[in-house]
Amino acid sequence: MNNDGINRREMLALLAGMAPLLLTQGAKASPIDTSETLYTQPGQIKFVPQADAPPKSLESAYLYSTPAAQGLYYTLLRWYPGYMSGPHSYASDRLCVVVSGSWWINSGADFDLKHLVRVPPGTFVRRVARTWHYDGVPHGEAEPVVIAICGTGPVDIKLAEPDKPLVRAA
Repeated sequence: MNNDGINRREMLALLAGMAPLLLTQGAKASPIDTSETLYTQPGQIKFVPQADAPPKSLESAYLYSTPAAQGLYYTLLRWYPGYMSGPHSYASDRLCVVVSGSWWINSGADFDLKHLVRVPPGTFVRRVARTWHYDGVPHGEAEPVVIAICGTGPVDIKLAEPDKPLVRAA
């Protein structure tokens, strides 16, 4: 018996009796309406190089709107090994989840690679509005990192060191 007082034989009989109902329900399912449920397969997601960044350093895939537009956006970022952002901030919070690879993060306006924190796939990171931070993938890592980012735009990025580029070698 399980915790509900039903023994295995009774459970199997119950499931066997439901099989025709379950099969009938599946047969009546309607096809997906792509005007109501939109999706993009992984091979259809297009990453584009970040403007004003070195080649193969940072790429974006805009899934829903863009960070420059007014309102909600959802994007994927891909950082390649050997590149980091300089310290910067945004006008609104950004909600991030590491999809693959290792992301290296820190907060503050002092660009110090010795104090980076590694965050593995599945990690959630919230970047609080108008706080300095920097991130990327330092030289020596084996693979790029992909991060899913959601926020509200326009992001109004500010650089802690406006005389230096946002994307830099690390």
